[in-house]
Amino acid sequence: MKQHLDKVEKIVESYDCEPSNLIAIMQEIQTEFNYLSEAALTRVAEMLEIPISRVYSVATFYENFSLEAKGEHIIKVCTGTACHVRKSEPIYNALREELKLTGKRKTSDDGKFTLETVACLGACGLAPVMTIDGEVHSKMTPEAAVALIGEIRRKEA
Repeated sequence: MKQHLDKVEKIVESYDCEPSNLIAIMQEIQTEFNYLSEAALTRVAEMLEIPISRVYSVATFYENFSLEAKGEHIIKVCTGTACHVRKSEPIYNALREELKLTGKRKTSDDGKFTLETVACLGACGLAPVMTIDGEVHSKMTPEAAVALIGEIRRKEA
């Protein structure tokens, strides 16, 4: 945790502890850790000398900020109209099953993968589409999506 907060402090200091840079600071922290921890947000508020409520209001207002820890690999399945019509839901369901996600859980037990849905990835002509760590995968099938997870696991084993 100490190392985590040391990095947070360096990020805040790189913006001269200027409250007007709050969003940029939070974006950089999220890029570094894939989410905004309670400890990080508290330290940001202290260093910027602003109320923690202001920091949390920004963190919860913008959809791109996450207060939950995410996996090393972020998978986003498009649920927009074109992808939905071309069967993105079975892709999402196959990935949930492969990652053994139940209930509202989005991150696999091993902390490797986080599965999310997005309203649109802007690649409607390539539907159904998903991304893994920002890389677009088009014309997906449930089998192809699961195969991509297997490929990542093999490379990292």
